Amino acid sequence: MRIGRRDLLAGAAAGVGAPARAGSNRKPDDVAWARGFDNQRKPDLGDGRFLNPLLAGDHPDPAILKDGADYYMTFSSFDSYPGLTIWHSRDLVNWRPRGSALTRNIGSVWAVSLEKHGGRYFLYVPVKASPNTIYVLWADHIDGPWSDPIDLGLHAHIDPCHAVGEDGSRWLFLSGGDRVRLAADGLSVAGPVEHVYDPGRYPADWDVESFSPEGPKIVRRGGWFYMITAVGGTAGPPTGHMVIVARARSIHGPWENDPGNPVVRTRNESERWWCRGHASLVEAPDGSWWSVYHGYENGFWTLGRQALLDPVRWTADGWFRMIGGDLSTPIAKPYGGSAVPHGQPLSDQFEVLELGRKWNFFRPGPDEAQRVRVRGGVLELAGRGTAPHDSAPLLLTAGDQAYQFECTIEIDEGTTAGLLLFYDDRLYCGLGFDAARFVTHQYGAERGRPSHGYGRRLRMRVVNRRHIVSFWTSDDAGRSWQRFDRGMEVSGYHHNVRGGFLMLRPGLYCAGAGRARFRDFRFKAFAAGGEG
Repeated sequence: MRIGRRDLLAGAAAGVGAPARAGSNRKPDDVAWARGFDNQRKPDLGDGRFLNPLLAGDHPDPAILKDGADYYMTFSSFDSYPGLTIWHSRDLVNWRPRGSALTRNIGSVWAVSLEKHGGRYFLYVPVKASPNTIYVLWADHIDGPWSDPIDLGLHAHIDPCHAVGEDGSRWLFLSGGDRVRLAADGLSVAGPVEHVYDPGRYPADWDVESFSPEGPKIVRRGGWFYMITAVGGTAGPPTGHMVIVARARSIHGPWENDPGNPVVRTRNESERWWCRGHASLVEAPDGSWWSVYHGYENGFWTLGRQALLDPVRWTADGWFRMIGGDLSTPIAKPYGGSAVPHGQPLSDQFEVLELGRKWNFFRPGPDEAQRVRVRGGVLELAGRGTAPHDSAPLLLTAGDQAYQFECTIEIDEGTTAGLLLFYDDRLYCGLGFDAARFVTHQYGAERGRPSHGYGRRLRMRVVNRRHIVSFWTSDDAGRSWQRFDRGMEVSGYHHNVRGGFLMLRPGLYCAGAGRARFRDFRFKAFAAGGEG
């Protein structure tokens, strides 16, 4: 049966054609995800419905832009470069990466603002560095070229949101209820930071991480400006992160808090999605309204904050409500638009180098792009450092609960290379080898053992079966496999243990004085019950 959006709205109160509410007796696995490239899960079920996550894996702090019939979205990219990958959709449900806007390492990139004003695209980019600051980049086309980052000199503020007032003035709204005026061209500030809003509080007995009002998003509709703010901390307890709303007739206030706040919150730890927050509103092709935000998947903190899509209902008194419940069951898609192919293959035959679109370096140096080249079906990576922690590994974003990846690796003398599951430079696991030994990586530490004559060419495989990790080797191009006698359990490789707001990502590394050549990279996700 095809369920339409109007059916969903009409039946929301009774649960007819609507997502289950918190406390529903429907189990999260009653409906399976659709499967796309490399058997990766995707939201569009093909019957007029979708199932969250909108974008699986770490896609935090979504910044979305409606540009005519097109939608563009980007996310916090932190220490990954090239960063700020731009995603494109025409129906809000199916998304495809286009390219990255930021190529030079300027620090750890947090929640950005993606805007279009006067025919030009802008990215306002907060960076955790020394000192913290906010940059602006601009382009005349969404695919670039993007300008060099321009430092706005805002050293004590994060999470900017560009907004245009009823009088045409341009502003950046900032975390904590602050704002600063921008010059007419949007490329510099034109006044001091001022405090304009005090976010509403929640009950003192709620389990949260911290108050932390952050990530303001401004949208204008029906004579009102709406300010949407995240409070309660980004991680911590599953019930912490939430969304509150205020509104004003003028960009200059005064701001009135919604008496129905919070409009989004995980209410108990049995829900599928935890720590839901950092929301933006966007109008769909059919004129309906939706919210894009992020959350952690129950039991899978390791996948980071995943992008979620929730239908919005406007109330008679001009507020709005999210009506997706705990997002554990399918939701009717918005009408209109056209579907682009969702996601991308993670398998790679290395015919072209897809830096920024697929692969990213972790904390690269200024010359990192010169370390890597692709030719003849081979990715060649020059060594750096002594181990994964200082080698700036190449990483992917994989959003499934279970998967495997494998690759043939050939190394020069004096080189160590291998496959990783990488959170950050202090928390990773994997298997590497040099000409004489295997190197195991556990909890960010290295141990060596003899390799029993494998030499300098080897095919390796990593299997992550819902946090149970095994390593496999083959000396006959993958015709037969030997299980390595060291396994791991990695459910603790996440922010609440290590900090950093990142995810556990598959990757390649090369350390030492020589080069490694990677061939025939294959990725495969497993559906529920699937095995490696």
